[in-house]
Formats: sequence, C-alpha cells, structure tokens
Amino acid sequence: MARPPVFLIGSPRSGSTLLARMLGAHSQIHAPAEPHLLTPLAHLGFHEKVDAAPYDPIITQAGLREVVRELPRGEADYLEALRACTDTLYERLRAPSGKPVLLDKTPAYALVLDFAARLYPDAKYVVLTRHPLAVWSSYVDSFFDGDQQAAHRHNPLLERYVPAIARFLRERPVSLVHVRYEALVRDPEPVLADVCKHLELRFEPAMVNYGEQPQREAARGLGDPITVAKESRPTTASLAKWAEAWAGRPDKVAQGRELVARLTDVDLELWGFPRSQLEAELAAIPEAGTAGRPRRFDRYALERRLLVALRRNIHHNALGRWVRRVRHVCDVLLR
Repeated sequence: MARPPVFLIGSPRSGSTLLARMLGAHSQIHAPAEPHLLTPLAHLGFHEKVDAAPYDPIITQAGLREVVRELPRGEADYLEALRACTDTLYERLRAPSGKPVLLDKTPAYALVLDFAARLYPDAKYVVLTRHPLAVWSSYVDSFFDGDQQAAHRHNPLLERYVPAIARFLRERPVSLVHVRYEALVRDPEPVLADVCKHLELRFEPAMVNYGEQPQREAARGLGDPITVAKESRPTTASLAKWAEAWAGRPDKVAQGRELVARLTDVDLELWGFPRSQLEAELAAIPEAGTAGRPRRFDRYALERRLLVALRRNIHHNALGRWVRRVRHVCDVLLR
C-alpha cells in the first residue's frame, strides 16, 4: 500500500460507528464495513492461539514457532508475509473508492493490540473511549434485551476492553490520538481537527455533517446502523441515556458498582472517568420511581432480540448441523 491503513480502536458500543462515518465523510478517507482481518491472523498460533479449534492448537503453535525460527529473519519474515496478505486486501478495498486512505474500524482489534502494533508499527491509530457504564448499558440493551447477567456471561465486556485499551494508551507503542466520545458529540469540530492533524490531513467541515454524505461511504459493519444513520451530525442525546435507563433499577446500579470495582484506578483515569466520578454518578441514580425510557422497537432492536432468544433456546438435538450453524451465526452477530 502507498500508506498503511488507519486503525480506529474502540470497544463495542463506544461510538466507533459514528466516528467512522464522520471520518469516512472526508474526501481522502475510505471507511468500509468492519474488515475483521487482523483478529484471525493474530490467533494463528505464533502470537496468540485459540483454546478450541478443529485442529490441535498446541501442536499448531509448536510447529509454527519452529517454522518461524527457521526463517532467515525470524518473526520479521513472518510478519512481512502476513502484512502482504492484509495489504493486498486493504488495497483492493481502498482502490475502487479513489481515496488514498483506508480506515479499518473493527472493535475486536482492541483485544489484539500487541499484534496490531507489531504488524503495522507505522500506521496511525485513533483510540476512542466512552463512559464505561454507558458502553455496558448500550451493550446489554442492544444485544441482550436488558439482561445484564446473560450479557456478562456471554462477554464480560468492560473487564476485557478497558484494561486492554488503557494499556495501549499508557504504553503508546505506536502513533495514536485519543478521542473521548463525550467530547466528540459535544463539540465535534476541534476533536475532528485534532484527528485530521494526527492523520496528516486537512480538516474538512463536511465531516461534522456526515449524514449529508453519500450513504455508500457509511461504515456499516456489525454495529448499530440505526442511531447513526438517522442523524446527520453527532448529538448529545445518548450521554445521559444509561443513567436514565437505570433509574428505579437498583439491580442494575448494583451490577454497575461491581463492574467498576473490577477495574483499576489507573485504567479508569486513562479512559477519562475516575472512580470517584463513576461512584458519584451511580449514587445519584434514584432507587425508586419510573425506570428509564421505554425501549425502542425498530428493525435492528427486534433483530437482536430474536438472536438472543434463539441463542438461549438452541440445544444440540436431531437438527444437528443446522442447529449448530444457527447458534454460530447468533454468537457472531452478538459480538
């Protein structure tokens, strides 16, 4: 590639679809749907391995490490070969757009950041963080119909993403810029100007009014396409939504306290939300009264609720392969 891709790093439900749409509205940036290219490559066995696979991951890792040891430049040759693969795919994604810069917005990359930094050490990284309890509330309501226990069993989102992204921000192994979601929606112009400066591009006001750009530039992916698509520019409507949804729900507040307790002070500070602030916000939520807003009913919400219901009720039975395939699809979409 003429220049490495730009990586937008953020947890699920952190506003990455919104930021990708805004960046994709730039005349020089192409932001396709989430490619998910790096995560499987990271788990081939040399850097990370899967615990369960249709092959023996232990033998595979041992064999691959032996192969890499025999390469003339060792891991450098191995990474160069992997980069040849991803460069080819990235370039073919980018070329039809006519834009010189490709943006890869894949939330799962936050869990393989060491690998991403080794594979693309010269790339530009944009790291997005959002109020952790807002992230969690959105994840639970969007994918698990408000069932916090089921959501946590399926994916302890904050315990996985907050430490990983915080360490990346702390160690800064690559060139990166940190974006706070709350600052982005309150005052997008200076935030986007800083991002453009980091990317060595000129700021374009059209990025703020992303909804006025052609829909083909949207970064759809597996994220929420509804909220971002119905607006033409960022709004602050989502900032207090999590607290409103937890009003009159002491069980949700209690789990919020448990989640915050599992995170370190250093990591929370790096995200931009000190423990004292989160505890004060939780304490301010009323224990009685009407609980939150009514949940939305749109195509996206109904689709996700159907997936949750299917996953809860699917068991291995006479349907065999078809049942396993449906469960696999549910698991993929719920991530």
